[in-house]
Amino acid sequence: MMKCFTIFLISHFLFLISYSQEIPVSTEQQLENQTDADQGETEDDAYLQELEQFRKNPINLNSADADELKQLRIITDLQIANLISYRNLFGRLISIYELQAVPSWDVSTIRKLLPFITTTTAVSLSEEIGKRFSGGDHSIMLRVSQVLERSDGFDKTTSGTKYIGSPQKILFRYRYAYKNLMQFGVTGDKDAGEELFKGAQKKGFDFYSFHFFARKIGIIQSLALGDFTVNMGQGLIQWQGLAFKKSVDVMGIKRQSAVLRPYSSAGEFYFHRGAAITIKKGKMEATAFASIRKLSANFVADTVNNEDFISSFLTSGYHRTNSENADRNNLTQTSFGGNIIYRGSKWHVGVNGIYYHFSFPVQKREEPYNLYAINGSNWYNFSVDYSYTYKNLHFFGEAAADKNFSNAFVNGLMLSVDPRVDISFVQRTISKAYQAVNGNAFTENTYPTNETGFYTGVTIRPAIGWRLDAYADIYKFPWLKYLVDAPSHGKDFLGQITYTPTKQTEIYTRFRAETKQSNASDNITVANFLVSIPKQNWRTQVSYKVNPALTVRSRVELLWYNKREEKGEKGFLSFFDFIYKPMMKPYAGNIRLQYFETDSYDSRIYAYENDVLYSYSIPAFYYKGFRYYLNFNYDLTKKISFWLRWAQTIYRNQSTIGSGLDEIKGNRKTELRAQARWIF
Repeated sequence: MMKCFTIFLISHFLFLISYSQEIPVSTEQQLENQTDADQGETEDDAYLQELEQFRKNPINLNSADADELKQLRIITDLQIANLISYRNLFGRLISIYELQAVPSWDVSTIRKLLPFITTTTAVSLSEEIGKRFSGGDHSIMLRVSQVLERSDGFDKTTSGTKYIGSPQKILFRYRYAYKNLMQFGVTGDKDAGEELFKGAQKKGFDFYSFHFFARKIGIIQSLALGDFTVNMGQGLIQWQGLAFKKSVDVMGIKRQSAVLRPYSSAGEFYFHRGAAITIKKGKMEATAFASIRKLSANFVADTVNNEDFISSFLTSGYHRTNSENADRNNLTQTSFGGNIIYRGSKWHVGVNGIYYHFSFPVQKREEPYNLYAINGSNWYNFSVDYSYTYKNLHFFGEAAADKNFSNAFVNGLMLSVDPRVDISFVQRTISKAYQAVNGNAFTENTYPTNETGFYTGVTIRPAIGWRLDAYADIYKFPWLKYLVDAPSHGKDFLGQITYTPTKQTEIYTRFRAETKQSNASDNITVANFLVSIPKQNWRTQVSYKVNPALTVRSRVELLWYNKREEKGEKGFLSFFDFIYKPMMKPYAGNIRLQYFETDSYDSRIYAYENDVLYSYSIPAFYYKGFRYYLNFNYDLTKKISFWLRWAQTIYRNQSTIGSGLDEIKGNRKTELRAQARWIF
């Protein structure tokens, strides 16, 4: 490890750096945590699309309602409630800097918001109605990506199962958008290994998506046709949009979103296809939706009992081999539901419900941990969600039940006890038998089921430029889980100190310690037993803006996995970023140089990477090696832009990379991505 510490000392002696983020640093950390928990990146880029749209058409703080402000995902419901109360009491804001007078708003939050907000005079909706179909921007985007080294799935010289398509990943998107009031478009996506305009995909792309979405048409708050997402309550019964869990943003504990959102991403599972509408009249708001769509699933033909069923849903969207194509779109899912919300000046109560019908019954594998899994041809959930704001206190929660009347509860509290101190709490009690098809709540588990726990977080701003964020989460799983053959428990702690002495410099250091139980890896007895596996990681990141055109950034991270045992592992990662973005120039670019060293996949480390527009990468780094990437952007005109990305990982002491059909012979993996966009 001497090499690791040497690199650490050199990096912090030579490079004290910062970078003006495309997205907030806290959001990068949230995405890293989510990728670590799911062991895979999301293809939902709706959030990045929205931020880009808000840069072009900032939200007007003098007219925006709560749902519009929630779309930013930067401010909490407590801050939103305080802003609306301030606006009602003192009238329209004269300047953005007036936000410093709003209770629970701090300078750090305001800085994050600056690119996306304005305080200009609001234009009436009646004046904008006629401009919706003609005053917006049309855009066409094409993205092509490929791993340059040939993996086993594309090697036709050997026998066995192979990918039937080409190695390129292609994304096409046409979109029309007028401010935040109307948009429609078409998305086409082909993954690497899938066919294009031949074989199983004779109509072109493997996946197509169409959407039309309009907001604020009289009493109609939202109207969706085609593909859309539905987000209700606190995610116990339905939440299809991007949602974060534990992170350094300890006040970001509440699910925040309008019920209906347009869907134009490349992910092929977490959305509805049909029609939906939200109507608002006075203090009452009602949403209804209906959807019929095809899903890919593992189909099992029971020839003995003459009963066919589905053993699992396939969420990856991959249709690269004949067997994957055999499972493509073999299940029809019909769903409908909605909610009714009644809002007071400082509170709300909502009633939510959703029903699913499957063309084949769902029957999971007969494993003990699947005892309470969803089964049968239909499923439904219903819930009540609520919130209440009193001065600097915001309470919220949801109580839900499923088809079998198994219940689930999530309750939270955000409290600003002082202009410099904020506290948050979340308590959840979710039955071991509770199930939801598209649930996504603030839980340790990926899905809201089989969990009880208590979370508390605190943010302290003791002096100008200093910030302390910390949380503690204690949880239990009353029933078995995959690779956990008994009831288990765990705990998670995080502390981060951030120092921002100037607008050009930011330094943060954080330590996280987590302990979970799992089956013993070396067990040789008949009955398995659980062992506690601790994991700690320490990260320091320093950022510095050298001048208006050049910014640099550095990170060092150390990880200890199960260090109490003889087989304990260690991990190390360090990188340097150089970002060049001159003002009034048509070009920009950034470079990263990185070294990593871990003992195995168990001690892997994730790191957020900048990418082309509307995209990001969060690879898992393990074993030993180097990585570098280059991103280049050139605006040929104000309407035509190009992006190019080259990324390469070079492993030490490795003769192959990956496994199965994705195995590459050699120690290098190179990714090339090109993107073009035309706005007209």
